[in-house]
Amino acid sequence: MSPRHHALLDRIGATGSLLCALHCALLPVVIALLPSIGLAGLLGERIEVAFVLFASAVGLYSLVSGYRRHRLWQALALMLPGLLILWVGILYPPLHQAQWAHAGVMTVGGTLVGLAHLANLRLNAGHVHGPSCAH
Repeated sequence: MSPRHHALLDRIGATGSLLCALHCALLPVVIALLPSIGLAGLLGERIEVAFVLFASAVGLYSLVSGYRRHRLWQALALMLPGLLILWVGILYPPLHQAQWAHAGVMTVGGTLVGLAHLANLRLNAGHVHGPSCAH
């Protein structure tokens, strides 16, 4: 994959992950307001699972391929705990049922994933293959 495609994938991943974090941070407030306008069903569990699946697929693909290119672990050190936190937030029922705790956990996880993409962008931009590089 070209460096240009790597950068695009990281930008998409960072945007999606940070939107996910924003969604999770605002979710308790929005949930309180939606019944008054009749739209409570829009924020169901399926959307949340879709966000986490998207973040996992794009994040792992982008960061593993980035790691193969630059061989630096910093972005993965943000991504893996971020994804773990997101999956725990979805799969651990007591946490999922505690609205504010769930929102906090999902916000932290989404933010870590977004920051991992930004770190990967920076690491990829700083890594230039020279003519004698054997990568």
